[in-house]
Amino acid sequence: MEARPAAPLAGSSGLRIKSPDVLVAESGADLEGNGLRRSMGLFQLVCFGIGAIVGTGIFVGLSDTVAEAGPAVLVSFVLAAITCVFTAFSFAELGGAIPVSGSSYSYAYATLGERTAFLVGWCLLLEYGISVSAVAVGWGQYLNELLGSLTGWQLPAALSAPPGDGGIINIPAVVVMLLAALLLVRGIRESARATAAMAVLKLAVLVLFCAIGFSAFRAGNLSPFAPESVAGITSGASVAFFSYIGFDAITTAGEEVRNPRRNIPIAIMVCIGLVTVLYCLVALSAIGALSSDQVAGRPAALSLIVNSVTHSTLGGGVIAFGAVVAIASVVLAVMYGQTRILMSMSRDGLIPRIFERISPRTSTPVANTWIVAAVFAVPAAVVPLDAVMNLSTIGTLAVMVAVNLSVMVLRRTRPQLPRRFRVPLFPASPVLGIGFCLYLMYGTGPATWLQFAGFLVMGALVYACYGRRRSRLGSAPQQPADEAGEAAADVSAGVGAPVRGA
Repeated sequence: MEARPAAPLAGSSGLRIKSPDVLVAESGADLEGNGLRRSMGLFQLVCFGIGAIVGTGIFVGLSDTVAEAGPAVLVSFVLAAITCVFTAFSFAELGGAIPVSGSSYSYAYATLGERTAFLVGWCLLLEYGISVSAVAVGWGQYLNELLGSLTGWQLPAALSAPPGDGGIINIPAVVVMLLAALLLVRGIRESARATAAMAVLKLAVLVLFCAIGFSAFRAGNLSPFAPESVAGITSGASVAFFSYIGFDAITTAGEEVRNPRRNIPIAIMVCIGLVTVLYCLVALSAIGALSSDQVAGRPAALSLIVNSVTHSTLGGGVIAFGAVVAIASVVLAVMYGQTRILMSMSRDGLIPRIFERISPRTSTPVANTWIVAAVFAVPAAVVPLDAVMNLSTIGTLAVMVAVNLSVMVLRRTRPQLPRRFRVPLFPASPVLGIGFCLYLMYGTGPATWLQFAGFLVMGALVYACYGRRRSRLGSAPQQPADEAGEAAADVSAGVGAPVRGA
């Protein structure tokens, strides 16, 4: 059986807005979510957030950030964190008010219209799909470092690096994505437990790194502090921002979290605060132990630093092991987020229905997960890390602009909507969030902007040729806004509620 189509708010094609009440009712966000199981508590959700954030960005991307900013990498990390904090406020408010799996896509659908929502979902392919490819590329670097430390043997470059980086195909990147998919299709309970264990382990490894780095700290390594001045700090912040990508994945768990209206906002703020402090400590200890010239552009930089300080490969091996675990957990968490967003888009008819099918045995979108793993394993296998990091960053920043706009629009259109968390200093906070996002987008460079523009044009064509014609909201009878609101309330109360299951 199919769910009864939700009543759209009045508007032309592309400007149709889906009521927050309908979004919540269709997803079962206040009950059991559409065949998904509510098995994640607050601790597991925080660990899931840390699992989605801490990985390639700090273990691999730190050296690229240092190459841009020098010792001022600290300022770059703080600037990237400030951008995230302002937007995290908006995510926290929207995540508590509309606790559904669609995350930014669903928020845009409830405020900015269907066309914009589709393009936000399209950009999320960059944030989640392309970034998971980039993360998987970084996994191979530390796997080789670990193999070298344990056995003295490493995978040949031809099989562990993409073309352009001295290789032919990155097999480790493909393997980690397939392993993550295998775990995800088994069930969210197993995935959450694995993510929590890996999150605790990688935090312990980074704390150990800080202890080793500070033991060899030399203040002279911080001078000159900003060799490339403000331009270097800005470019470094754009690169450092990749280290924070993934915190919004917390909101994609809206249908599998217990008490989502309370737990989602808390988890977002805890994760951002903890990760920011940790990143600044790691960056400071790294530059204090080795000069920025020695760190810049080096693969597996954290292991290199520990080996240099301890004069042994054992310490570097421990860090490499932590990085292998850390990056694997990011692949797991980010792939999870991508599948849930595609599930929400499919539920609305904007992409093929195969993405919304839930297995009655595992309560997971099995076909969706394997399609995501197969499609994004290709760029992971053959595209260099640097080529996808900037594109992923600009796509994420564009989504964050939309989220900040969404929270302002929803305050105006639905002021009485229940909100467990409210953005402080409204509307200054989301306006600043938009400003910082645009500033970091500027720092990605003209080549990235051209690639992003082409990507958006592609998305607009896909929507025009497929999504607009097949939209379930568009096929529903048009009603005035007040009648649509009453219909949404009926659905929330159980009248015409969707059938849950596969």
